[in-house]
Amino acid sequence: MKDKHTNTQAVAALKSGIDRKTARKYIKEGKLPNELKKDRDWRTRSDVFEPVWPELVAMLDSAPGLEAKTLLEWLIERAGDESTFNFGQLRTLQRRVRDWRAAYGSEKEVMFPQDIKPGRQSQSDYTHMSKLGICIAGEAFPHLLFHFMLPYSRWETVMVCHSESFDSLTAGYSAAVWELGAVPPEHRTDNLSAATHRFENSRDFNKRWEQFMAHHGAQPSRNNPGKGHENGSVEKSHDLVKKAVRQQLLLRGSCNFSSLEEYKNFLAQLMLRRNKNRASRLAEDLEKCLPLPTQRWNSVRTLSVTVGPNSTISVLKGIYSVPARLISYGLMVDVHADHLEVRYGKQLIETIPRLENDQGAVINYRHIIGYLVRKPGAFAHYQYKEALFPRVIFRRAYDALMIKSPTRGHKDYVQVLHLAAMNGESEVAIALEILLGEDQTPLPADIKNLLDLPSKGMPIVQVTPPNLASYDVLLSAFTSTQEVSHVCH
Repeated sequence: MKDKHTNTQAVAALKSGIDRKTARKYIKEGKLPNELKKDRDWRTRSDVFEPVWPELVAMLDSAPGLEAKTLLEWLIERAGDESTFNFGQLRTLQRRVRDWRAAYGSEKEVMFPQDIKPGRQSQSDYTHMSKLGICIAGEAFPHLLFHFMLPYSRWETVMVCHSESFDSLTAGYSAAVWELGAVPPEHRTDNLSAATHRFENSRDFNKRWEQFMAHHGAQPSRNNPGKGHENGSVEKSHDLVKKAVRQQLLLRGSCNFSSLEEYKNFLAQLMLRRNKNRASRLAEDLEKCLPLPTQRWNSVRTLSVTVGPNSTISVLKGIYSVPARLISYGLMVDVHADHLEVRYGKQLIETIPRLENDQGAVINYRHIIGYLVRKPGAFAHYQYKEALFPRVIFRRAYDALMIKSPTRGHKDYVQVLHLAAMNGESEVAIALEILLGEDQTPLPADIKNLLDLPSKGMPIVQVTPPNLASYDVLLSAFTSTQEVSHVCH
């Protein structure tokens, strides 16, 4: 339209890149192309769902969660074949259902973005790590991470634990704030039973959790039941932390760690790298935080127990074995978040990993093997028999022995356990790997032969004493050289 003032209509059309007839139409109408466009109000093909649409709408009204694919499958099944309806029409039905929901569907929950202020709040939650396939010394290590973070700076730390217990919650929080060096004024959790209990139609904080928070000068808060997004900062960070762990495991080339301490150090180094670029915003968080309390919260519980005739003690809901010499003795047990410390008087007897959810049994075969050798028949129906397989290879050995001799297999396995207690579990495990790898039944005598191999094959090393006179020759030559050098100077 601009070019037509200085050029002919044909030249103006060419300069605009359109046909002359099209240009004439635009000039005649005096409107732009988008102003001439009209919405199409007719269909290009017949709607196959038009006859059944009122029926489908009634179904959507009564069950709004129905999906288009489910409705199409129902239509095909009712027709008995795909002559009228078929899966090639799914996209069409999906559009119709989508448009119906836009016009008549139920309201969706609205998310309100929050203005996160520095130093106002910390959040914590647990996340399962089993899917990452972490192993300790070759054995699967199912566990949780207690995850603590500050929403403003994104500073975070984690702690390995085995249950969502009060002890792991308090231990994780204490470790986090002491690592941080300050206490955020408010701490938010979800409605886990370690911190809250049911009260009428809602949940309220446990008294112990309120006392723990008061000790740190912090105010406890929680999200509404079923509203996990209200704890959204730490919930989102779960995915990011697990993704970072997965990436570092790929770089490392292995999910196996030689010890729990090595795995904990791996996580600590990962957290240091993730927090490295958060220093400036962390400083803003720390300005608003409270100082640490003068002393740590003592969440350790001390229980008095008596060793039963089966050489075990009962702690909370769990069963733990102790050395048989302590049967009928009274012991004191310090219950920590992840382990127990068993004491007789002031003497520390055992440190035992704490059971997940305080349920099950931890039986150390070394505590009872001496008496089990004397009564091998007791193993077959021992209540805690499954706890006497310290590694998977020991279970495989037991199965092989039972196949070889169903009447004597359990007795032979007791001897295998005795060898492990006397000669080292790792050495016996290697011998079992060799025998089972060669499709041999791992009889105790064969294991003994393998354990004796290193000493039988030890080479005899003879060291010839040196001739000290040869050193005198070297010393005399060195002395002569020094004297000549002195004379020259």
